[in-house]
Amino acid sequence: MTSTTEITVSTKRRSQFISITDRIAGLVGTNNWQDGIVTIFVPHTTAGVTINENADPDVARDMEWFSDELVPQSSRFRHSEGNSDAHIKASFYGSSVQVIVRNGRLWLGTWQGIYFCEFDGPRERKVYLAFTS
Repeated sequence: MTSTTEITVSTKRRSQFISITDRIAGLVGTNNWQDGIVTIFVPHTTAGVTINENADPDVARDMEWFSDELVPQSSRFRHSEGNSDAHIKASFYGSSVQVIVRNGRLWLGTWQGIYFCEFDGPRERKVYLAFTS
């Protein structure tokens, strides 16, 4: 059986990592999803999703900073919209992650959280969830 839903994420900066862990955990509970897999999918070409440390906010800030250092905006990119760096970063991080749901809860590691990764904001974005039991 598969069940789907979506959330909206509003970003405030061009590059921003936003923890969406609590919102996804809330949907797991609200939808009474018990044992299975939840896929978190970002349907945008200039944003992504990742799982990483959620205890120290400096980790997300460092990832955001390093992503901008690794692939800065540049007039040398040929894409006319001026956001090729955002497309490249989104490909690096990827558009989906999967998390095991066990006994109605996300089965993440002690320090893990799920992050929406904005690379071309500020914008209002969608995140799709599909639960399969």
